[in-house]
Amino acid sequence: MWRFKVLVKIILSRLPFGYSLWQKLGLFRHGQMDSSDYALKVFDSHVQRVGLEGQLMGKVILELGPGDSISTSIIASAYGAKSILVDAGDFIKRDLSTYIELANVLAQRNYKVPEITPEMDFKDILIATHSQYFTDGLKSLRSIPSDSVDFIFSQAVLEHLRKYEFLEIVKELRRILKPTGICSHQVDLKDHLGGSLNNLTFSEKIWESDFFVKSGFYTNRIRFSEMVNMFKDGRFQVNITNINKWDTLPTNKNSMNEVFHKFSEEELLISSFDVVLS
Repeated sequence: MWRFKVLVKIILSRLPFGYSLWQKLGLFRHGQMDSSDYALKVFDSHVQRVGLEGQLMGKVILELGPGDSISTSIIASAYGAKSILVDAGDFIKRDLSTYIELANVLAQRNYKVPEITPEMDFKDILIATHSQYFTDGLKSLRSIPSDSVDFIFSQAVLEHLRKYEFLEIVKELRRILKPTGICSHQVDLKDHLGGSLNNLTFSEKIWESDFFVKSGFYTNRIRFSEMVNMFKDGRFQVNITNINKWDTLPTNKNSMNEVFHKFSEEELLISSFDVVLS
């Protein structure tokens, strides 16, 4: 089944249609932050993880990989903060009903939110919430001033960064973070072909080729210990707050590419983890 999914995604990704069409059809989605409940749950979970509840007034928050939504800009504004959203492309959903609903939910919780009307567009929302939206990945991060961000978070994003850019992005996050700043990241190490480790069966040359990367199922395949070491190389202090594991390997180790044979089974069993960087 996962091989069929690979084939289908390769074919669909080559069709001459824009991302907005795939978004409407529920294909190639970049997260679920366009759901009000989900966006609030994710935002609050990261804030709680780093102990910033009730302390966001006047802060600058950066979300890495907002995906289909600028919901974070509205939530951060309601909490008294400014936000910077950085992604590798312009994937934002233009339907304002999502943002109107989110603003209403926050207002019902007695938060002060800017008025969002159907006549506005997403740029108006960014202005109203004192937010910025960048769509050029590493290049965008490099444009942000040093020591200017209080809090950085991402939800199932780090595994999608290009492998060759990963350490540089980590270093940029460290550069823009204030000395007193903190980061929270949720990392999903499963493949995006069915929630296993079938992505580890491909050779490095094939998997990291532009052809595969642009086919809608890319993850960088960086394993847990490697990622932790890269955080440390980026001059972060690392605090792993949660680790999730499979009971047994979902993909036979013998079928994996030889590059991954060096990892212990215990390491390969790690399916996701939460990390705080300071």
